[in-house]
Amino acid sequence: MNSIHTISTTPYLDQRPGTSGLRKKVKHFQQLHYLENFIQSLFDCLEGIAGKTLILGGDGRYYNQEAIQIILKIAAANKIGRVLVGHHGLFSTPAVSCVIRHRKAFGGIILSASHNPGGINGDFGVKYNTSHGGPAPESVTEAIYARSKKIDRYFILKADDIPLDTLGTHHLNETVVEVINPITDWAALMESLFDFSKIKALFDTGAFHMYFDAMNAITGPYAKEILEHRLGAGPNTVLNGDPLPDFGGGHPDPNLVYGKSLVTKMYRANAPSLGAASDGDGDRNMILGKRFFVTPSDNLAILAAHAHTIPGYRSGLAGIARSMPTSQAADRVAKALEIECFETPTGWKFFGNLLDAGKATLCGEESFGAGSNHLREKDGLWSVLFWLNILATQRQSVEAIVRKHWAKYGRNFYSRHDYENLPSDQTQQLIEDLRQQLPNLIGKQFNQHQITLADDFSYHDPVDQSITSGQGIRLCFEDGSRIIYRLSGTGTEGATLRVYLERFEPDPNQHGLETQIALSDLIQLANHLAQIKQKTHRIEPTVIT
Repeated sequence: MNSIHTISTTPYLDQRPGTSGLRKKVKHFQQLHYLENFIQSLFDCLEGIAGKTLILGGDGRYYNQEAIQIILKIAAANKIGRVLVGHHGLFSTPAVSCVIRHRKAFGGIILSASHNPGGINGDFGVKYNTSHGGPAPESVTEAIYARSKKIDRYFILKADDIPLDTLGTHHLNETVVEVINPITDWAALMESLFDFSKIKALFDTGAFHMYFDAMNAITGPYAKEILEHRLGAGPNTVLNGDPLPDFGGGHPDPNLVYGKSLVTKMYRANAPSLGAASDGDGDRNMILGKRFFVTPSDNLAILAAHAHTIPGYRSGLAGIARSMPTSQAADRVAKALEIECFETPTGWKFFGNLLDAGKATLCGEESFGAGSNHLREKDGLWSVLFWLNILATQRQSVEAIVRKHWAKYGRNFYSRHDYENLPSDQTQQLIEDLRQQLPNLIGKQFNQHQITLADDFSYHDPVDQSITSGQGIRLCFEDGSRIIYRLSGTGTEGATLRVYLERFEPDPNQHGLETQIALSDLIQLANHLAQIKQKTHRIEPTVIT
């Protein structure tokens, strides 16, 4: 038996988890006892954890391997019964959710900072998911934070590291550590949802080709197994398919800016039929056709409109859920299907109650995330397979499917402007100044736009009756247009101001307008009302999507 040591420690006061766990710079996590304090605080708050099963893995970013060994030894010291670890320490976020649910685990620890950069000077993160497979609710994360401010000791087993490069079972005292294939359970679930034979037939025609950019992040092995091996997409389908600690020096965020290499390929004359990408931990997606970008908001609406053609969703949708900043395109599909469309705060955990209660089937966020009741996380490759199933059924191009959708439901011109790495106090003041304006904005006319609603979004959860306030400044106009301002909670330094712009256009003759041109008057108004240029000293956004 290896010995359990009690280590005296001093609290860190900055361990409050955000919407997606605790995220800091790698070097911040490498401080003396920093990770250990947080993990012990987590275990201290999980009643009845002794003897139970946990899932553990990460996206392979720098410090992933070292962190796993530390967590395993703390888990053993806290008498966790079994820990299922991904091969090589790797596990995508949606796959962790899948395995928690399939193996009926107590919960799971995901080591990732999602779409944030990796490497020794990059970001790291720790997130806890509960037994339903989704992110811990605020009651749990706040309890962890409260404990972290008082912790004075942690328990750790003094033992050799567990070899993670070989599948098999090991023991750390009474704790069983099993290194498993992290793809198996998730892949089986995908085969149960989608018509793999129909998708394979699409590739077998020889006329359909695609690229999937894994961005040297976690989805490379998953995409190779599903797309290249099971569906026959060809050996060169997956680009940047090897997970690397620094993501190959790239920024693992699948959008038009950071996914530029894929975008360039998809806008060439000889582009394939479909282009897709996923992020650091595998829960986001970007969808492209030949010279055509599918906005995440349109993505959710189109998936919902075609769900009846997908084996796993033929019985119908209970409802649709979208985050408040996500465009209202999905609302129009929900209305046509005579089902409810829920508007929630940003953060996947808010969808969990709706999914568990059977009120929603499909969920989506404008930040390149979509998912369904198959998991309690968004799922990047799931979205790609959904699109492949649609394309295999419709035998039309991505652009043709989207334009057909617009012709039926109208087009929601939509864009997000991000101002990154701003001084936190500066951006907080900008938002506060907007809040002060709200009572005086209702009814005001700005050119052809009259404001009918001006508020700071508050969400009343229809399941547990909880209320979440302060979720973003909303300006809604008589013609259905919207401007939304909110601060992002996923960065590790400075602050990010996000401005969301939306305009509904029912006339198909206007659907060909370039997005930024169609939104130009709203862009100017958004800058004017918040005085963004004057208060941030930024001439233009860092990222436009």
